[in-house]
Amino acid sequence: MSPIMGLQLLLVAGGAIAVAAVARRKGWPAPLLLVAAGLLVSPLVPFVPLDPELVLFVFLPPLLYSAALDSSYLRLRDARRAVGLLSIGLVLFTAAAVGFVVHLLLPDLPLALAFALGAIIAPPDAVAAVAVGRRLGLPRRTLTLLIGESLFNDATALTAYRVAIGAFLGGTVDLLHSVGEFLLAAVGGVAIGLALALVFAWLFTLTRDSLVENTLTLLIPFAAYLAAESVHASGVIAVVIVGLYLGSRMHLRGFGTRLVSDAVWQVTAFFLETIVFALIGLQLVTVIRGISGYSAWEVAGYAAAVLGATILTRFVWVFAATFLIKGRGGPAGPGRQQAVLLGWAGMRGVVSLAAAFAIPPEVPPRDRAMLLFLTFTTVIGTLLIQGTTFPALIRRLGVSSDQERYEDRLSEAAAQQAALEAGLAELDRLVAELGSEPDEIQKQVVDQLREKSWRRSLTAWERLGGGTGQGGAETPSTLYRRLRRDMLQAERQVFVRLRDERRLDDEVLREVMAQLDFEEAILER
Repeated sequence: MSPIMGLQLLLVAGGAIAVAAVARRKGWPAPLLLVAAGLLVSPLVPFVPLDPELVLFVFLPPLLYSAALDSSYLRLRDARRAVGLLSIGLVLFTAAAVGFVVHLLLPDLPLALAFALGAIIAPPDAVAAVAVGRRLGLPRRTLTLLIGESLFNDATALTAYRVAIGAFLGGTVDLLHSVGEFLLAAVGGVAIGLALALVFAWLFTLTRDSLVENTLTLLIPFAAYLAAESVHASGVIAVVIVGLYLGSRMHLRGFGTRLVSDAVWQVTAFFLETIVFALIGLQLVTVIRGISGYSAWEVAGYAAAVLGATILTRFVWVFAATFLIKGRGGPAGPGRQQAVLLGWAGMRGVVSLAAAFAIPPEVPPRDRAMLLFLTFTTVIGTLLIQGTTFPALIRRLGVSSDQERYEDRLSEAAAQQAALEAGLAELDRLVAELGSEPDEIQKQVVDQLREKSWRRSLTAWERLGGGTGQGGAETPSTLYRRLRRDMLQAERQVFVRLRDERRLDDEVLREVMAQLDFEEAILER
């Protein structure tokens, strides 16, 4: 990499983080603001290429792995039929429908390339939709479907894309071979993912070093993706399977590993997402320059038609799938309001652009430029049109998870009560094992343990009331946390003053600061 290229990437990363910081402070969807910023500055800055190999082999695996770690295997299993209809059925349906539309619009374009475009723009990226949905209280089932779809739809789309490109290069379409290739990618991805998940789970039993374990987790998504892709299986599925398996077993790891892992993957996902969404907008000038031989009205009409077909096919499939799930007597599918939200949450992302940039050089330059342009306009169109109106749609439909959150608090409080009783019973057993009457110091320790357990259980019940008591007054737990936070700040100032006076070493300061930080983190929780 040249110094100029390195400086460009550094500036992109720094600018993207600055834009994302503004979005977070204002409460705006960061992906949408990043794309808009990229579009605005694209004509003013040197070209920053979107390397498909960089996206598919460097950016995609950790983003998928982070999302899988944060997902619920049990909820995905319960919604497996709906997730399958979205991540497999909808992708193939979109690829076919959009492919036919493109073939009608551009009859000179080979049919295989038309279907390749359909596969390229078929998989939605749920990052923006999930971020907005969580902030506005979208029901958990809807979020589960969006997350589950985004975890697996890239595998379906990329496999269909390879089949279509292979048909173009080979000149014929072998349906049996295409189905076999698809099954090989899916089954191979699952098998490799499970095998690696078992290997890594075994490795984690050999160490209790949180630093080593979290460093190892940074390698896992790349290992899974490369292992699967090297045998022409689905690297996407392999990464997701590993992430879901290890995420469901996170409780078996040490507390230090869990604390550090959460921070590591939050930072990693935030950093990569900010860069990829900024890169999307920065491709504007390059995409437009490649178009030749068409009038502005022609390309605008083609872009609008493909964008409309992409949005419409999702609505058609979502409502058909809702009827299918309910009609077969399976688990309750999404209601009409949630179906509308799912239909409108079809924002496309960087995977589609990466696949378009990866179109082989054997494709005629004029056709390649048109495919890239239609992909770009569809990605931008869905992000800016659907993404900006998605929050208003949620509010308009009145879909809320308030009842769900109340039930969560109620179940948490009941679980805290059960855990309290189990913990106190264990404490009584341990005290009885002392073999003699506890002395005064031992009694104080036991009383402190009892008080701490009761306070934690009481806090869970108080949250059912929003953290306020009668007449809007602070509850005891809220008052305790507020006063203790102020005390911790005063303690920190003393430690820093002693360090500045050379009465305390920096290493000791870091140790005591870490202790105070952990206590404040517990108070925030």
